[in-house]
Amino acid sequence: MKANNEDHYLAEDLATRAGLLLIEERKLCQDCDPEILKQKGDKKSHNFLMEELASLRPKDGVLSEEGLANPVHPDRSDANRVWIVDPLDGTREFGEPRRDDWAVHVALAVDGLPVVGAVSIPALDSTFSTCNDFLEPSSPSEDKKIRIVVSRSRPPIEASRVAEKIDGTLIEMGSAGAKSMAVVRGLADVYIHSGGQYEWDNCAPAAVAFAAGLHVSRLDGSPLTYNNPDPWLPDLLICNPFLALPVLEILNS
Repeated sequence: MKANNEDHYLAEDLATRAGLLLIEERKLCQDCDPEILKQKGDKKSHNFLMEELASLRPKDGVLSEEGLANPVHPDRSDANRVWIVDPLDGTREFGEPRRDDWAVHVALAVDGLPVVGAVSIPALDSTFSTCNDFLEPSSPSEDKKIRIVVSRSRPPIEASRVAEKIDGTLIEMGSAGAKSMAVVRGLADVYIHSGGQYEWDNCAPAAVAFAAGLHVSRLDGSPLTYNNPDPWLPDLLICNPFLALPVLEILNS
């Protein structure tokens, strides 16, 4: 069974609604300890997504950062359709007042490929999904520095090397979803991550980036695959397709 149009709209709807729940939790818990807020937000979003998927897609497998799916879902190891979700991507940023670089990820991998995805950035009241009509990426302007978005806490040495070689500049940002969507939105040209992620960190961003016509791969240029027995997926490159070849050559030289 493959993905259908309803799957794309479902991903977008679920990510958006989970984001609204997180915004509500942020308002209700303004005076909470940040750790308490993050725990409450994670739990509320996770429970909502699990309940909805159990009701609407009971035959599909589910992989979530926050735990096992509802027991009505089959073992994902034999499922060719698996929903991969991150109920709250960027918990650190969610717990910091006024930060908007956190997200909700809802994706569907079919036969290991990220074919459906939605990334909600609730604080911006925006959801980017495989439903969207994206403009074709254009070649970066030669008179502007290439913008490379990286982790706030662990900027990868690979990104610094690329920036040095192509006269780029590094932009620090929070969640993987926010960084990926910065490239989709044209606010950055390249997102380089190394040092560790899991499938839920990048499945939805990868699906949306593919739909937007961007280059998406591992740092060695190999494709991203999902629903693996071990969900560890340590590195990621999302970039303007016009920059893919020079960036990959630097990364692998």
